[in-house]
Amino acid sequence: MDVSPQDERRIRELPSALAAGARIAERLASATPAVFLDYDGTLTSIVDDPAAAVLPPATRRSIERLAVRVPVAVVSGRDLRDVKALVGVEGIHYAGSHGFEVLAPDGTLHRQGEAYLPALARGAEALERRIAGDSGAWIERKTFAIAVHYRVREDPGVGTRIERAVDEVVAGEPRLRKTGGKRIFELRPALAWDKGTAVLSILAMLTRSAREDFVPIYVGDDVTDEDAFRALRGVGLGVVVEGEEDRGTWADYSLPDPDAVRHFLDTLAELARGA
Repeated sequence: MDVSPQDERRIRELPSALAAGARIAERLASATPAVFLDYDGTLTSIVDDPAAAVLPPATRRSIERLAVRVPVAVVSGRDLRDVKALVGVEGIHYAGSHGFEVLAPDGTLHRQGEAYLPALARGAEALERRIAGDSGAWIERKTFAIAVHYRVREDPGVGTRIERAVDEVVAGEPRLRKTGGKRIFELRPALAWDKGTAVLSILAMLTRSAREDFVPIYVGDDVTDEDAFRALRGVGLGVVVEGEEDRGTWADYSLPDPDAVRHFLDTLAELARGA
């Protein structure tokens, strides 16, 4: 389905996914949901230190209840090993580095962009040199991405400095591209692969193995999740978690915070149980 810019709406204009339970139940009446979840800002709150974004036990239990009934995948910008350890739920798909690595429940690992690893290594070294001594930022080296995190509160100009450094590295490494998110810039392989293509890939795996149709539901909060919302327009549902900015989105519904996401997962589990 072609999606034009006119299909975008502001986040604050979207109906609540919790209030629209009856409408969503009707949408799921003839097919099984397949639920895709971002991690930071969706299952947990955004924090300055990514290591402090610990999954609440109640949310883990909600994911476990849902995963018993329907396919579940966590699709994160974090490294695959990192997000799997943080979530700690067996029997679900994990996609790390925005989908460049996908681990299936049976242990099968699917990877994209391995030919770009040398460029990522060079890019990481170049970025280290450029931001060395900048106390407002730090680098997180992932398998298929280089993330530069920064704190705006202490230094409002740090974002501009970091973006300039990232742009300089990209100019010297044509096999890399710049992306961004909440208080983060990233270098990724210059490859047509993102959370949207990863979700469609996982959905195809599920359809082949189960031989049934699924309604994909993606829940995320960041601009990187828009790739998934857009990919699922016309075939599934997108639920955006509200943040500080009221940007345009391709999602269908909204939720205010990670607590509401947990309630939404419980609602989906109840709908699946009654199917």
